[in-house]
Amino acid sequence: MSLPGLILSRRFFASALPLLKEHIPDVMAVSAAGLVGEGSECLGLDDGISRDHDWGPAFCLWVPDELLHSELDRIEHALSALPPVFEGYPTRLPADRRMGRVGPLPIRGFYRRFLGMDHVPSTWKEWLSIPEYHLCSCTNGAVFMDEGGEFSAIREELLKHYPEDVRRKKIAARCMIMAQAGQYNLPRCLQRGDLVAAMLAAARFSEAALSMAFLLSRRYMPFYKWAGRAAEDLPVLGRSTVDTLRVISRTAWSDETQGMAAVQAIEELCAQVARELETQGLCPYQGNWLWAAGPVVQMGVKEPELRRRNVMED
Repeated sequence: MSLPGLILSRRFFASALPLLKEHIPDVMAVSAAGLVGEGSECLGLDDGISRDHDWGPAFCLWVPDELLHSELDRIEHALSALPPVFEGYPTRLPADRRMGRVGPLPIRGFYRRFLGMDHVPSTWKEWLSIPEYHLCSCTNGAVFMDEGGEFSAIREELLKHYPEDVRRKKIAARCMIMAQAGQYNLPRCLQRGDLVAAMLAAARFSEAALSMAFLLSRRYMPFYKWAGRAAEDLPVLGRSTVDTLRVISRTAWSDETQGMAAVQAIEELCAQVARELETQGLCPYQGNWLWAAGPVVQMGVKEPELRRRNVMED
């Protein structure tokens, strides 16, 4: 198995640090470095296939915004002195290989790119305006060094996860979608022989179920392409959710026996979710019908305006 990109990049940065401290000591004294953002290597999910594009030794150098603007030429000159190949792999630090993901980046600008703001969200409306996978992109990977502390201060607040009102609202909505798509509509679509609708219902359930597992684990769900693999390591219902979705993914919907087996797997997962809602104090156990649980979860939201929102929507 090839060396994970995150480990390779950490080694590359360690080898580059003495040169950077020599050439731009003032910049390094207030900056952070690491590998955080987009790409499978930031999630620890890169493999041999990942190496066909935008992969290789690299790191982000997060610099205070104004300092980056005034000292960019010096920073670029220092980076140009680093070797173009590290441990046999071409690096991604040359300007034409960065894709905007690595190299010198403004601290506030980095967060603004993903959050739509350069600060930690302070209201429930701000939190709900940010896609889950963007929050994941701000908090994945690793910070190798942070001398100034500004980058990590924001990151550490984001890593605390959603405020409880926001998490409850999202969980309530996931209850409704899982019930509507998986417990109600999927069996009816199969009874009608509407296989296209069955496929769509199964997909809608699957995405909501993954999001539910991340929310119950107090983690941010990554971009859909990586959500299933990332869910395997979740502490709450991760394995159960992935096992259920594997049953769904192997189902030939035209086969009645397979279709009913998938429906049964969905019911079993919903029952586990209902029990976990009780364990976390979100909703007393009311059976595995999550449509009944959603409104109860939402009633626990303390902010009146958020509590009054449509229960099926974030």
